[in-house]
Amino acid sequence: MFNASPKKTYYRWWVMSFIFVIYTIANADRANIGFALPYIQEEFELSNTMAGVLVSLFFLGYSLNQIPSGMLISKMGVRKVYAGGMFFTSIFTFFMGILDSIWAIKICRLLVGVAEAPVAVGCSVTINNWFPSKEKGTAAGIYLASSKVGPLIVPPLCAWIIMHFSWHYIFLFFAFPGLIGAIFWYIMVHNKPQESPFVSQAEIDYIHQDDKKEAPKTQKLIAPIMPFKRTWIDSIIRTKPARTLTSTRQVFRCWDIYGVAIGYFFMVGTVSVLMAWLPKYLLQERHFAIMSSALLSASPFLGTIFGNFLGGFLSDNLFKKRRKPLMIVSAASTSLTMYSLVYAPENIYLLGSLLFITGFLLSLGYSAFIVYPMARADKASYPTAFAIINMGGQLGGMCVPLFVGIILDYFSWGAVFITLAIGSLCCLMLVLSVIEPEPTY
Repeated sequence: MFNASPKKTYYRWWVMSFIFVIYTIANADRANIGFALPYIQEEFELSNTMAGVLVSLFFLGYSLNQIPSGMLISKMGVRKVYAGGMFFTSIFTFFMGILDSIWAIKICRLLVGVAEAPVAVGCSVTINNWFPSKEKGTAAGIYLASSKVGPLIVPPLCAWIIMHFSWHYIFLFFAFPGLIGAIFWYIMVHNKPQESPFVSQAEIDYIHQDDKKEAPKTQKLIAPIMPFKRTWIDSIIRTKPARTLTSTRQVFRCWDIYGVAIGYFFMVGTVSVLMAWLPKYLLQERHFAIMSSALLSASPFLGTIFGNFLGGFLSDNLFKKRRKPLMIVSAASTSLTMYSLVYAPENIYLLGSLLFITGFLLSLGYSAFIVYPMARADKASYPTAFAIINMGGQLGGMCVPLFVGIILDYFSWGAVFITLAIGSLCCLMLVLSVIEPEPTY
């Protein structure tokens, strides 16, 4: 089925562009609740805690469906499952805009999360299948940058929609691009590069060059072709030879997978708070105008786009496929920036700069969380390893915004930012507890 031309094609980067666009759409469907939330609260007379429940329902469905999605993709392939997930994400998003019962809206929000779970797993599995190891960090950085383009473009679009229509139209307008993206994915992206008519044999050989270097399943330790050169940083990040996880059982018994997953809990939780609660903070606590609030709400996600691109590149090149260094940087710096928001400046430009820096530093190591299991598990076991880590992250997306709602009903925004700073320190401790597997070359 593939292109037999001896000339190397670069279709994998076209696939990367498809991931970028479609995952941007998926994250726009996820992020649009943030700007609609104050208006939904007003219409249905919801407390902050109940508003937090509405936000968390997405992540409840999303997190609980991670492992089933990984297993389903392993069985059916990423092509069908990914397209189906994107299709139903858009359908349930549409219904959120036409229902007039808060209970029905809550059920739809839960189902949006259930439907979107295969999309996230599918993106990561596609990167693992379509890219050699030396490009996976860069590809993952691009993929996660797309997850922040959605929250970047959502606030200004939502502000415009609300100014001209009502909050209901936010969900109606955002539903249609995903339907088109689902159809496009099914047509253009196959499960593996060797199944695609757009990929030459030369590109297939390039993508699978690492397969020849992987140890067979009977050999437990990863055996680098070139000698691994230790540096001073390896003593800090605990670089060691790592056993390749070749079965689901081994994945479920590996502490390193759980340590990264729980650390990711706090990182995704922080991003989810910025996505869901920041517009309310700016509109009602800081009393900015609707469009100013929209632009400030977008500021951290503009920073995350640059951080994800740079972080993926540095992880592959400067740190030579070591993933922990930037994970450590992100966890430590996020603790500092969250605490600094307790004393956030009144000036709109200074506040925008602080929010931009917050997003940039947080995202430098963000992609490393999902790239980490690529070095620990073989390709057959990777979907499950990724699903565990992403489930941990999305449980953070479920729990932390809910905690924020409870905190706001009893305390202040200062308590919210201090709580997020403490969570980032917990992430740092967890990341330090896992080993960095010796990179293969």
